Amino acid sequence: MAGALKERIDGDLKTALLGGDKFKAQVLRGLKAAVLNEEVAQGVRDAGLEDAAIEQVVAKEVKKRNESAELYEQNGRADAAEDERKEAAILSEYLPAQLSEQELQEIIDEKIKTLGASSPADMGKVIGAVKAEVGTAADGATVAQLVKQTLQ
Repeated sequence: MAGALKERIDGDLKTALLGGDKFKAQVLRGLKAAVLNEEVAQGVRDAGLEDAAIEQVVAKEVKKRNESAELYEQNGRADAAEDERKEAAILSEYLPAQLSEQELQEIIDEKIKTLGASSPADMGKVIGAVKAEVGTAADGATVAQLVKQTLQ
């Protein structure tokens, strides 16, 4: 059974359409399409995705927008970069609150201690354990960077 997050996205799309917010409606339609693609890929089209799986789709979409914005900025297209960042901001509303770097570092330190990790060779094990605990509350690249710094 689909979770409350999908219903929230549907409700927000209707509100945006009724309110004439074409930009937000376009972003949410794209998100719904991405969720539908994932449902089809996982073979759960009728049942729908759970909230955690939808959050992963949203996180991927936010990451895509941020990467696109960086590329646009590198190529002198500030206007297009701004649109990508606006889209990322709208999509981020559907993610759990992001952990601060300090909160993330505390979790990393705990996992390193628990797993007995002591060298960069243990990075994958630590990153996997941290990502399993924090889910979409932290960006994977940030997790990897902090784990690498801590283990060196």
